[in-house]
Amino acid sequence: MPLLGSDAGTLIVLKSPYPWRVEEPSIYESVRVHTAIQTGRTKDDLVPKAPSLGTKEGYLVKQGAIVKSWKQRWFTLHRNELKYFKDKMCEEPIRTLDLTSCSAVQFDYSQDKVNCFCLVFPERTFYVCAKTGVEADEWIRILQWKLSQIRKGR
Repeated sequence: MPLLGSDAGTLIVLKSPYPWRVEEPSIYESVRVHTAIQTGRTKDDLVPKAPSLGTKEGYLVKQGAIVKSWKQRWFTLHRNELKYFKDKMCEEPIRTLDLTSCSAVQFDYSQDKVNCFCLVFPERTFYVCAKTGVEADEWIRILQWKLSQIRKGR
């Protein structure tokens, strides 16, 4: 049986029967961690790198479009929108990226920075860097999962 985790550390067991494919209804917007069980039913069997149910947020460093300087921005991912803000406290995003027009998300080694990845859009390629390789990998995994869901028409 799958488990849903919360920021407070509470785990919720989903009793069967449960749907194999879960849409992203608005009630799940606050769920930030989705944990799966590989085998067994103990906490040691939890898979820590399972993709989240569809939301993620955190600070990333983004390269500017015209002036190629790097600035820290607060990123949020909800449904098919990746938004970035000047900081966590800002209410209005600097920009909202529609992932339905994104063609690829992948690690990028062309920049003189570590833990970078790029998002390829028709009008521009966005370069962003995470603090750690693990964090970059988490962002890439969830963004690639989002793209795969978009391509499947979900």
